[in-house]
Amino acid sequence: MTTESLARYRAVDDWLALTPDGRVTVRTGKVDIGQRVTTALALIAAEELDVDYGIIDIDGVDTAVSLDEEHTSASNSVERSGQSIRLAAATARRHLLARAASALGVDPATLDVSDGIVRSATTNRSVTYWELMDGCGFGIEVDTAIAPKPAARYRQIGGTVVARDLAALVRGAAPFLHDMILTGMLHARLVRPPHHRARLAALDPAVEGRLEGGSLVRDGSFLAVVHSDEYTAVRLAARVATAAQWADNGGLDTRDIWQRLVTAPRISLPVREGDAVEEPVPPLDPPPDAAVTTLHLRLERPYVMHASIAPSAAMALFEDGALTIWTHSQGVHQIRQTLAEALGMDVAKLRLVQKRGAGCYGHNGADDAALDAAIVARALPGRPVMLKWSRGDEHAWEPYGPAMVIYVRASLDAEGRVIDWSHETFSDTHRTRPRPGHDASGPRRMLATHLVENPVAPFVPEPFLLAPLAGVHRNATPYYGFLRKRVVKHLVPGMALRTSTLRSLGAYANVMAIETMMDELARAAGIDALDFRLRHLDDARAHDVLRAAAERGHWGRAGTGEGAGRGRGLAFARYNGLKAYAAVVVDLEVDDAALVHLRRVTVAADAGQVVDRDGLALQIEGAAIQAASWTLCEQVTWDAGGVTSRDWESYPILRFDNAPAIEVVLIDRPDQPYLGPSECALGPTAAAIANAIRDATGLRLVRLPFTPDAIRAAALQ
Repeated sequence: MTTESLARYRAVDDWLALTPDGRVTVRTGKVDIGQRVTTALALIAAEELDVDYGIIDIDGVDTAVSLDEEHTSASNSVERSGQSIRLAAATARRHLLARAASALGVDPATLDVSDGIVRSATTNRSVTYWELMDGCGFGIEVDTAIAPKPAARYRQIGGTVVARDLAALVRGAAPFLHDMILTGMLHARLVRPPHHRARLAALDPAVEGRLEGGSLVRDGSFLAVVHSDEYTAVRLAARVATAAQWADNGGLDTRDIWQRLVTAPRISLPVREGDAVEEPVPPLDPPPDAAVTTLHLRLERPYVMHASIAPSAAMALFEDGALTIWTHSQGVHQIRQTLAEALGMDVAKLRLVQKRGAGCYGHNGADDAALDAAIVARALPGRPVMLKWSRGDEHAWEPYGPAMVIYVRASLDAEGRVIDWSHETFSDTHRTRPRPGHDASGPRRMLATHLVENPVAPFVPEPFLLAPLAGVHRNATPYYGFLRKRVVKHLVPGMALRTSTLRSLGAYANVMAIETMMDELARAAGIDALDFRLRHLDDARAHDVLRAAAERGHWGRAGTGEGAGRGRGLAFARYNGLKAYAAVVVDLEVDDAALVHLRRVTVAADAGQVVDRDGLALQIEGAAIQAASWTLCEQVTWDAGGVTSRDWESYPILRFDNAPAIEVVLIDRPDQPYLGPSECALGPTAAAIANAIRDATGLRLVRLPFTPDAIRAAALQ
C-alpha cells in the first residue's frame, strides 16, 4: 500500500540509513509535538528491520535535508509517515537478506535476523547489516507491494517502551527552542497594536533616544525592540508602547457572534458522504409522515484558544543574504515557501530548522513568530535574534478555533428508529495555516504582512471541496445508518476574530451536536443510550468500542439520574468518519454552586494496529482532558478595544483540582492498518460531559462553555 509521502519519496535511502556507528537513522518530515510520534516511528522501523528500538535515531526536521511531508496534522503521522517507513524498512530488510545470502553462500530462507545480525542456520556463519552495507546506501526503490512482517512475529510493536527523550524531559535537560543561546544573540520583543484592525498613527521620536543601547525595528505598524539583554528588551518594549499612538479604525466587531454566524453572508454547500460539493443546498423538507417525534437542537461554541503553556518564539539569523530560522512550526517546508514570498526572497536562501516548543495541536503563534523574527533579523544582519512572544501576545494574537453554531433536527418513527436527520454547521474558516498558493495566499494568512508599510490584501477563505478532512464540516456527517441525512456546511468569513486550525477542527462541536441529539432521541424513544446507538450502527468495530467503554465505565449502574446531582453520560464517534473510533463514558457531579466536578472518564478506542501502547493511551487521555477544558472552562472574550482574555485568569483552563481519573481501553487490531488516533476522543468526551450534566440536572446545555453561570442561567429558563 502506497502513501502520499511514498509517491514523493520513492527511494529506501530517502527514509533509512545504516550509520557507521552501528545505528539506524530514520528520516521523516513529521515533528514530535508531544504525541510521541518519533517513538512510534522508531518502533515501526525497529520491528521491520529486526533491530533493537534503542539503536534507532530519528533525524530532526530541517528544510535543508528533511523530507517534505507537509504539516504534522490531522492525526496523519503514523498513517502516512509510519506506513512509509514500514514499507521502506521491509524493503531494506529483504535487500539485506539477499546480500547476506550471497555473502554467506546460502539460501535466503535459511537466514535469521536478530538485532541486525544475520545468521545462517546451516553454516552458523553470520554477518551484520552494517558489514553488508559498508557505509553505502541502498540504491533501491521502496516496494509498495511488499508484505511487511506479520503481527504474529512482532517482538516490539504494541509493547511498552520508554519514549525517546523522556528521561531528558523529566530531568529538565531536554532543550527547547526558547532555551537556545547563540554567540552574539540579541533579544527582541514586539510592541503590539491593541487589536488587528488598529494601525500606528504616531510614535514619539524621542523614545529612540531612550533605548539604552538597544534598537527599534519599525516597518509600518510593525514595531520590535531589540537588546542584548532579555529583561532590558522587555522593559524597553513597555517604554515604546507608551510612546505609540494607534488609529482604532473602528475597533473590533462586538455584535452578537451567534446571531452574526447565522445571518451574515456565507457560502453554503451540501455535504455528501463526508465531502462538500458544489451543488444547491437541498431544502429542509418537513419531517416524514412516519415521524412520531421530531426534536430540534442548537449548539453554540465560542472562540477557543490553543492556550499553549509557553508562548511562541523563533530564532533568526540573516547573514550573507541567507536567512536561517529556528522554529517550532508544525510545517517547516510550507512556512519556508510562505516566508520567502512574504519577504521577497529566493526560497533557496531560506532554511528552517524545527525545534521543540510548547505543545500545540494546531496552528498557534509559531509561524507568525518565525516571520516576526525574520523581519527583525533582516534589519540587523549578522546577529542571531531570539524573538519571544509574551503571554499577552499569545492569548491575544494567536489564531483561534472559530466560534460555531450548529442546528440539528431529527425524527423518530414508532419503533424508535431515526428516519430523518438534518445537520447544519455555521462557522468561519478552520484552515488558515500559511501555505503557498495563488495570489499570495500564504503571506495573506500571516500577521506581520498586514502590519508592514506595504501590506498584503486580506485573506478571504474559500470552501474546501471533496475534502472530508476540511474544517467546518469535519464529522458533520453522522456515522450512524440513518435512513435520510441532510448535512450542510455554511462558511461564514469575516467574523470578529482571526481563526485557524485547532485540534480536531469542526469535529469537536459537530460530534458534540450529533451525540447530544442522540442522547435526547434515546430519551424520547425510551431506549437506553447505549442500546440506541448500537441499533443505529452497522460497523462491528463501532459496536466493540461502545461495549468496551460501557463495560469498563460500568454503564447502567444505579445511583445516577435526573436531579440527583450525579450523572453519567455516553458518546461515540469515528474521527472524520475514517480514522480511529472512540466511545466515552463520563461520571461527574454538579454541586450546589453549579460547579461541575469530573470524577471519572472512561475511553475505549480502536486505532487499528497499536504501535506505541503508552503513547497512544497518553494521546487519547490528553484529548479527553483538553475536551473537558474546552467544554467546562474556555472562551475567548473581547470588546471594541481588543481581546480581553489575555492571561490565565481571564482565560481559565482545566486545573489539577478538577482533573478526573481517566482509564483508556485500547482495542488492538494487529492485522489492521494504523488509524489516526490523537483527535478521536475530543468530540465524544465533550458530548459525554454534556450528557452527564443532563443526567445529573435535567438541563440540556447548548452554549459552551458549561460554567456555573451557564448552568444557573439554564436552570432559570
